[in-house]
Amino acid sequence: MKIALIAHNQKKPEMIALCIKYKDVLEGHDLCATGTTGKLVSSATNLKIRCMKSGPLGGDQQIGSMIADSALDLVIFLRDPLTAQPHEPDVNALLRLCDVTNTPLATNISSAEIMLNALKNGVYVKHGADEFN
Repeated sequence: MKIALIAHNQKKPEMIALCIKYKDVLEGHDLCATGTTGKLVSSATNLKIRCMKSGPLGGDQQIGSMIADSALDLVIFLRDPLTAQPHEPDVNALLRLCDVTNTPLATNISSAEIMLNALKNGVYVKHGADEFN
């Protein structure tokens, strides 16, 4: 599977801890991330991660383009809902794209762990955007 990792600044330590905890699951998949998140996670875990630009510099949009092109199967985006983001329109567009394309999206640790455990246990089944139409 192709998995994107994104974390706002206040959530980067949680993303690192999540990726350390689920390294055995993540290493079996193709990973990409926004720039700083990818570098931090890769440094802490030695996971191979394709790094995009930093989120505010277009990384969110690069990942959004991948979602629109059906090039991602899962997005883990640990958002900080208590801090205003200067690139909030890009964030909202990315979330909307996940909904439009039926791409699974985890926006907090609990939902990310549910999805990673589903992958670990072979429970996750990929659905196409129009499979239910």
